[in-house]
Amino acid sequence: MPPEDRSLVRFLEADGTFAPSSAAEPYRAAVDALSDADLETFYRDMAVIRAFDVQATNLQRQGQLALWPPSYGQEAAQVGSARAARTQDHIFPSYREHVVTKIRGVDPVDIIRVMRGLSHGGWDPTDPKNGNTHIYTLVLGSQTLHATGFGMGLVFDGRCGTGDAERDEAVIVYYGDGASSQGDVHEAMVFAASYRTPEVFFLQNNQWAISVPVATQSRSPLYKRGEGYGMPSTFVDGNDVLASWAVTRAALDEARAGEGPRAIEAMTYRLGAHTTSDDPTKYRTSDEEESWRRRDPIARMRAFLLARGASEAFFADVDAESRALADDVRTRTNALGGLDRDEMFAHVYSEQHPLIDEQRAWLADYEASFEGGAS
Repeated sequence: MPPEDRSLVRFLEADGTFAPSSAAEPYRAAVDALSDADLETFYRDMAVIRAFDVQATNLQRQGQLALWPPSYGQEAAQVGSARAARTQDHIFPSYREHVVTKIRGVDPVDIIRVMRGLSHGGWDPTDPKNGNTHIYTLVLGSQTLHATGFGMGLVFDGRCGTGDAERDEAVIVYYGDGASSQGDVHEAMVFAASYRTPEVFFLQNNQWAISVPVATQSRSPLYKRGEGYGMPSTFVDGNDVLASWAVTRAALDEARAGEGPRAIEAMTYRLGAHTTSDDPTKYRTSDEEESWRRRDPIARMRAFLLARGASEAFFADVDAESRALADDVRTRTNALGGLDRDEMFAHVYSEQHPLIDEQRAWLADYEASFEGGAS
């Protein structure tokens, strides 16, 4: 993380010391107003989801999942931004925002179902219990178009910029540094700026687009791309949950009020692999990884809370909750079973389609051709 960049918003140093950067001062009052309960919630969110993430990785290694994209190391960027959103806001994740979905109400096992190949989407975005959380998008960058289109709808329907902060709605879309090079992202920004959508583009720069370093992807800071489309853009320490929360809160408030889209680049690091099919030792050094482990967002927040007087009982309770979630996820995953053959053909089209009927019949005949009538 370049210390020379004075535009970086940061409240917590790597050792947990509260030392706001000059760029953080405009957000200082909001952070100072956070209660002990708020701060402890941030820590709990991060610690609990890491336990889930580790468990899901283990389940994939044991053959229970086809694939798993770890969020290990990116918890602060996700927790801060998710906690900044209001109930009425709409969330468009990519495929690594596990704690964002959990905060909004999605059952973590619904993510497991996607990665196990049991569901086309995992959860129903229209079900109120899922907190306006749209489904994961594995096609890089396409969720930014979905979010912008939705944001345009909010503008057309007069659901933002009315002056009623309790009812106005906004959109936040998550994507990574690799996806930022996709044409979809730039098209989304063009339309977002043109139609002044109530939208926050939240870029998690985890330093690697699979095996391509961000320095190769872009010769200038990624947050400046948003500025090129005329939207205010902010550079934030993505391993500082306070900075992530404060900056996203302000950006969503402005977008919701009708001031147009905003862009945020959260500088963080993917401590795990891109997915469980990836081997990061092939393209990055142990020294690099260790340098980022010293900036671990959970350790940083723990040190900060201890300095404020948080009790050991609190941390013990969080550890117990983390273990309980991991155990519950493992138990329920092992009980999921396989996929009913007809399920893969459901919900592909909104109405019955002859091509789907043809494919269903072909698969039935194919499986019947095996000895015993099943594959």
